[in-house]
Amino acid sequence: MTVQQRANYYRRIFAAYLTPGKSHLTFWYDEPRVNENFRPDELGEYYMPFSGKADYSGEYDHAGIPLLNYRGKIGLQYNPIAIAQYGLGNYNLYRRTGDAGRRRKFTAAADWLVSNLEQGPAGLRVWNHHFDFEYRDLLRAPWHSALAQGQGISLLVRAYADTENAEYLDTAGLAFQAFLNGVDSGGVTYVDDGGHTWFEEYIVSPPTHILNGFIWATWGVYDYLLATRESAAQKLFHNAVATIAANLPRYDAGFWSIYEQSGTRLSMLASPFYHRLHIVQLQIMHRLTGEDTFREFALTWDAYRRSFIKRSVALPYKALFKLLYY
Repeated sequence: MTVQQRANYYRRIFAAYLTPGKSHLTFWYDEPRVNENFRPDELGEYYMPFSGKADYSGEYDHAGIPLLNYRGKIGLQYNPIAIAQYGLGNYNLYRRTGDAGRRRKFTAAADWLVSNLEQGPAGLRVWNHHFDFEYRDLLRAPWHSALAQGQGISLLVRAYADTENAEYLDTAGLAFQAFLNGVDSGGVTYVDDGGHTWFEEYIVSPPTHILNGFIWATWGVYDYLLATRESAAQKLFHNAVATIAANLPRYDAGFWSIYEQSGTRLSMLASPFYHRLHIVQLQIMHRLTGEDTFREFALTWDAYRRSFIKRSVALPYKALFKLLYY
């Protein structure tokens, strides 16, 4: 990042963490949990509850669509990932309670996704973020993400299953095409030199392979497979599962999990929130696939989380990384 971009980043982060009022963090930091009601091989309740996200206490537009306040220069924005997760949380509660209000909320989110799937420069349909965002590089608007594509698909195929409105499934199919194309072609998939298939949350070069975003995006591919039984989705899901399982050792620092493959001398450790999210995601991956590797790493990383010594090392290490590289 440039000096100005770094200054903008710190202004936004300090405003979100240190000043009163709602920020985008109000939405994202819902307690990670496994939804015990989900069943593998079934398009029922989503894999995580997202109950806090369903009852988001921030701002909404006139149609009841959540808006996130990023503070700083970014301000109030639509975020397609947040809208999909809000919809999934309300879908879960609707399935559990039959509440018509919850149904209106998840279908409103699904309708927003249908209306806002845009054609990118390469002709693929993506959900864009229409604001610049400071990451390792500056992500210039409009930018898209495998995480948005996956979460959007997960909501749309459930909306189709509930309503039988073919527009939801058709839109999911258009969004799925981004997974069949590489990042250099306007898609969201990267195949490394070893033949491993990755879905990129932030599309930068070289890729950073953010773990939580990759896993959530993989669930979108899985949900599209459940909805359509398409062979392309089956192959892509199989390849992604193999990539995650083979590369989990790269995300283990020996005392904490690693957020991404940052390419820096110090690893970018996960925050306590994202470390817990990794554990939950791996528990779900084990239930979806039966792959023991996911269970083993979930147990190992949970043991790290429970260790006072390991937590005490991870927090200052994470802070040092931020000071050096962000």
